[in-house]
Amino acid sequence: MDSTTWALIRHNLWPMLEATLTKTLPLTAISFVVGLAIALLVALARMSTIRPLSAAARFYISIIRGTPLLVQLFIIFFGLPQLGIVFEPFPAAVIAFSLNVGGYAAEVVRASILSVAHGQWEAAHALGLSPVQTMGSIVLPQAARIAVPPLSNTLISLVKDTSLASTIMVTELLRVAQTAAAPTFDFFSLYGVAALYYWVICLILGFAQTRLETRLARHVAR
Repeated sequence: MDSTTWALIRHNLWPMLEATLTKTLPLTAISFVVGLAIALLVALARMSTIRPLSAAARFYISIIRGTPLLVQLFIIFFGLPQLGIVFEPFPAAVIAFSLNVGGYAAEVVRASILSVAHGQWEAAHALGLSPVQTMGSIVLPQAARIAVPPLSNTLISLVKDTSLASTIMVTELLRVAQTAAAPTFDFFSLYGVAALYYWVICLILGFAQTRLETRLARHVAR
């Protein structure tokens, strides 16, 4: 790389980091938390004995898993305005990513709940706990431990998927890199820096996942 390229990189290191801290990470965190809440509700609906409710949950999961995330994003940001429903870029991205996480994580949550031994339910029933108390106090804490690895992978994937928000003008990390590279067409270096930022974030999340799994395993061992 020549001195001009290095100067361009140094000049844009902070703007790209700022976009990461103010847009990419908040977009990831909000979408993941909302998506998990959706996933829990959909998983419980999927397990329900009420057929219309279970069918609706199956349909939702099928739609989310059967269509590209980019298409979902475009429908919410570009399609809904034709129906009179308009969202700003950031909220539109949050909605799209949350719905996507909800669809994929719902099956993870459902499988984790079903993996809890049936004897736990019977023991809770013998103690006089209601189904809601059993789910909240006994089943979900155990299911959460089982769900950590796959949900962590979902979170890491979400970090990378937030780059798609640049297509609807969210000024996240990739959008800043694109804007900075456009005048000089030096896309390789700035996209490389963006890739490095994404990689570091995923490394940190992977490390946090490992630590969390270790702590949960020790807790179970006790």
